[in-house]
Amino acid sequence: MQARYWIAGTAVAAAGTFWILRKSAPAHPRTHLLDLEPEPHPPEAENGTVQFIGTATTLIRYQGLTILTDPNFVRRGEQIHVGYGLHATRLTDPALGFDDLPPFDFVLLSHLHQDHFDTLVQRRLPPNTPILTTASAARTLARRGFTNLYPLRTWDCVKVRKGSLSLRITALPALHARMPAAAALPDVMGSMLDFRNERDGRRYRLYITGDTLVFRGLREIARRCRGVDLMLMHLGGARVLGTLLSMNAAQGIEAMRLLQPQLAIPVHYNDYDLFREPLDAFVRAVERAGLQNRVRYLHHGETCSFVPTAAYAEARPLV
Repeated sequence: MQARYWIAGTAVAAAGTFWILRKSAPAHPRTHLLDLEPEPHPPEAENGTVQFIGTATTLIRYQGLTILTDPNFVRRGEQIHVGYGLHATRLTDPALGFDDLPPFDFVLLSHLHQDHFDTLVQRRLPPNTPILTTASAARTLARRGFTNLYPLRTWDCVKVRKGSLSLRITALPALHARMPAAAALPDVMGSMLDFRNERDGRRYRLYITGDTLVFRGLREIARRCRGVDLMLMHLGGARVLGTLLSMNAAQGIEAMRLLQPQLAIPVHYNDYDLFREPLDAFVRAVERAGLQNRVRYLHHGETCSFVPTAAYAEARPLV
């Protein structure tokens, strides 16, 4: 009996050590380059948009650049595999079908779970589509035939250029679950999108949390990346076998206080039966915290506009 406990304890310790080493930030972050063909007639409108499709899937548009995040297009009632023989059932329909998508320039993928990159997308997405994702997800996608991958470790970045628009995307720390469950889950990343229009110098800073809990990595983001204009928050309090996998309402409020965004938009909150905390819980938490003027709620299919300014917004303390 004692030997059995010793073996189990050693296995857990080894898994924890491997996870810590895997999650350690590299000493020298890498920079990738992604040059895109400019639009012949780029739009002159100053504003950009974020359209909420469902789950963590959004379309982010600015100055002729279109980004598809965490593509998930299975329909209501269909199941996805979430690992280790477990499944989740979709409770909603996406606002757009995969065939209804406008042309987009690349996919930004926080991690390789099927509620973020489903089997339909895997079959239908052209294999040469640029995909910016974690290093581990990139290795798996390469084995599945995708050829235009940008593998990112924490603090690595991709410099995107399309005409007069430049965009710097930085992979940020994220924690999908506490140990020991974290060792069994795929790597996940947050993303900081720093837009800059070279014609007029306008800038905008957009933070996508990814499926993360509040942990010390978010404090590091707050220290390094001040002045967040917009934060897309993955909420829902997702749980599998009792383990919390995404922020609940209380953690969402804590994340807002840490990152101090000018505006926050919750996503990833009602689409699967593994999401255990409805959006109403976050709405009530926002009201109790007096942060109603810092949150915008989008229904599936709705769009929020943003207007870049001459500099990133100054962080103002949340009361």
